[in-house]
Amino acid sequence: MQTNLASILFQAELISREQEQQIVESVQAEGINVPTAITRLGIMEDDELARSLSHLFNLDRVDVHHYDFQGCCQSVYQRELVLRHRILPLAQDNSTLFVGLSDPTNVDAQDEFRFAIGKNVEPLLLENKQLESAIRRVYGSDIGDVGSSRQISDEDLGNLIDINELEVDEATDLSQDSAPVTRYINQVLMDALRRKASDIHFEPYETSYRIRFRCDGILHQHATPPATLSRRLSTRLKVMSKLNIAERRQPQDGRIKLKLSDALAIDLRVSTLPTLWGEKVVLRILDSSSASLNIDILGYSDAQKQAYLNALQRPQGMILMTGPTGSGKTVSLYTGLSILNTDERNISTAEDPVEINLQGINQVQINNQAGLGFAEALRSFLRQDPDVVMVGEIRDLETAEIAVKAAQTGHLVLSTLHTNSAAETITRLTNMGVEDFNLASSLSLIIAQRLARRLCSHCKQPHPLDDLTCERLQLPLNSSVYQAHKEGCDDCNKGYVGRVGIYEVMQFSREIAEALMQNATSLQLEDIAASQGMQRLRESGIDKLVAGITSLTELQRVLQL
Repeated sequence: MQTNLASILFQAELISREQEQQIVESVQAEGINVPTAITRLGIMEDDELARSLSHLFNLDRVDVHHYDFQGCCQSVYQRELVLRHRILPLAQDNSTLFVGLSDPTNVDAQDEFRFAIGKNVEPLLLENKQLESAIRRVYGSDIGDVGSSRQISDEDLGNLIDINELEVDEATDLSQDSAPVTRYINQVLMDALRRKASDIHFEPYETSYRIRFRCDGILHQHATPPATLSRRLSTRLKVMSKLNIAERRQPQDGRIKLKLSDALAIDLRVSTLPTLWGEKVVLRILDSSSASLNIDILGYSDAQKQAYLNALQRPQGMILMTGPTGSGKTVSLYTGLSILNTDERNISTAEDPVEINLQGINQVQINNQAGLGFAEALRSFLRQDPDVVMVGEIRDLETAEIAVKAAQTGHLVLSTLHTNSAAETITRLTNMGVEDFNLASSLSLIIAQRLARRLCSHCKQPHPLDDLTCERLQLPLNSSVYQAHKEGCDDCNKGYVGRVGIYEVMQFSREIAEALMQNATSLQLEDIAASQGMQRLRESGIDKLVAGITSLTELQRVLQL
């Protein structure tokens, strides 16, 4: 596996020896190339890395959109070389093939192309992110295909005969489902993974059927197969998740393990719901490999990050993450756990469900039907000599009281609640019945958060603000920010790609504890924290807006400015 580029960057004093070692370990552990490892680790942004490599290797840096790379790839027809070496044919003439690459040290790959094509190979430098996006556009992905390679269209499905009532109750017949429907569902699952979707919705209606993906928190329509296939599609999904296919009147929950390669598998959480026109099926993609647990790229400001790190280094206390469902609380918690995850610490977690797997952490799946709830798991943890305990969610007084007592008796406790702000979290716990003096002696840090979509760096557009908007946002008059391109580009979903966290980090100071003991309201607690330097969600969001990371439209959606 090539790691020469990391060594060259160290010799050029662009990275440290420690960063070089991190890159090499990431390349060897994950099977990725050096540019991908550099950006994943947050050492350099794609643009900064491309500029440095262009200068170091004296290579022309180009934009992939200026080339007919799709036509060139089809005429060259070297899919295996492209996917193995991450080098993309861009253009060719009678004697030369121009290829785009992000790692100029991969000379062996250039030699292989030269031998396979019988032409000189001229390397051109591309941003790694742009290169990967172009490869996905041409070849779909380097993820191993599931099922047949032939694509099944919605029109192909229309030719299938719908199953009858008798077939629905025959599990043996449906476990060997007809190839077109099986391949179609596999195709939908792979498309969802390639688009980095978090959920897949299969929705039946009276005269239509709709499949939607949730990408970056927003639902997008993906396909509309024939409505007559509603039952066949839902039954196939139930077979895959080992559910009772004869039961169509009650909701069911299950799991699918989708094996992509010998080294990579994705878990899917499946939920079925009887609706007026058939069963709606929702799949949640639980992909541990796609979750970035690098605190430097989550969106914390320097002060917020330092406050979180300081709380994690305390031997005891309680750290709470708050926000609505889908606001990134789990990733923030696991980022903290990954920092704490050392051989010297005993870490146990109780979750429903376990969404991210971390080596070295004892993870417990909550099973209420078997009598294993959060409170029961937490009691068991405290009998197993823990240093750090993570409770997926504090839902009731019993769990809250056990967590508070654990934080008071020498344990570091991390958990989540569903509240709108950091200060409201304290009010919610007191309303549950937790005594004020217990909270005052156990709480260390509360982080309220939201997720906003990131603007695509390739196609975002300037957006001048009118005077009234500037005044409301407390920005200088005639300020200009950025907005999403309406159509987007090849690298994004309608002008956005990925998401960034917006945070409100409240450190539980002595002044806040004293105000709590005097029955202060959540607004009073928030004002005290703000006077001590806490940045509210609104202020944090405006900082992301001014920095060009997100748009005003997105902030209005997420924070209701």
